[in-house]
Amino acid sequence: MSHVESEIASQPACWAQAAALSPASPLPAVGERIAVIGCGTSWFVAQAYAALREAAGAGETDAFPASEMPFRRTYDRVVAITRSGTTTEVLEVLERLGRRTPTLAVTADAATPVRDMAGEIVVLDFADERSVVQTRFATSTLALLRASLGEDIEPVVADAEKALATELDPGLVVAEQLTFLGTGWTVGLAHEAALKMREAAGAWTESYPAMEYRHGPISITGPGRVAWLFGAPPAGLSADVAATGGRLERSELDPMADLVRAQRLAVAVATARGLDPDNPRHLTRSVVLTDQG
Repeated sequence: MSHVESEIASQPACWAQAAALSPASPLPAVGERIAVIGCGTSWFVAQAYAALREAAGAGETDAFPASEMPFRRTYDRVVAITRSGTTTEVLEVLERLGRRTPTLAVTADAATPVRDMAGEIVVLDFADERSVVQTRFATSTLALLRASLGEDIEPVVADAEKALATELDPGLVVAEQLTFLGTGWTVGLAHEAALKMREAAGAWTESYPAMEYRHGPISITGPGRVAWLFGAPPAGLSADVAATGGRLERSELDPMADLVRAQRLAVAVATARGLDPDNPRHLTRSVVLTDQG
């Protein structure tokens, strides 16, 4: 079993542990105006959290890739999500903010530079990973954040166990192309699912808000291709996909648990193509930039 397969399988237990940490963690309070930053997968988690937090009425919440942080805006707090604690762009934001804006980092490794750069820190070391491809740290972070908004994570954990126990449809493994779709907080999940397929398997995947998919991207869908929706379909979407001859894939599971299915699919496609999902092409576990002019 690859490292990433083992890490995917451990998610239900990690989610329960992360949710249990939430009440004692220094997470944003209701009413705070916050920004959440990250890179790659962490940015997509930030997007999902921002949508959930605003929908819960907990406060204005923006999500940015760390490299695009708008420093002219003012926030009550900036939250940084960084598995490694070493990502250059995240550390640069924290350094630039200094102590003028309260900051919080959620990380898997406290023995890294982020410990000294952030004002406060939440450590999910039990969700750290050996694989380059992020799975359980990202979803455990989201479990922590969802719990902080008052969500009950226990049924989500149960759904994740179902997602792990259910056999993948072979038709998904051989699909020529997949487009992942979401609405609200699941748009971030759609982007993350597409990224997993590209990272692990080099697959042709795209991702969009479900309603935006109709404004052009639907033209890519057809026989042998899949539109995978996280959550309930907007009115008319099922018929629109059926008219293309493509397949609409969706589940009644909690969308975060459905992401587990997409993670498993990424590994299955990689294996079918003779690729090593633990060692994706051109990627490292953390992006640390150097000045090269």
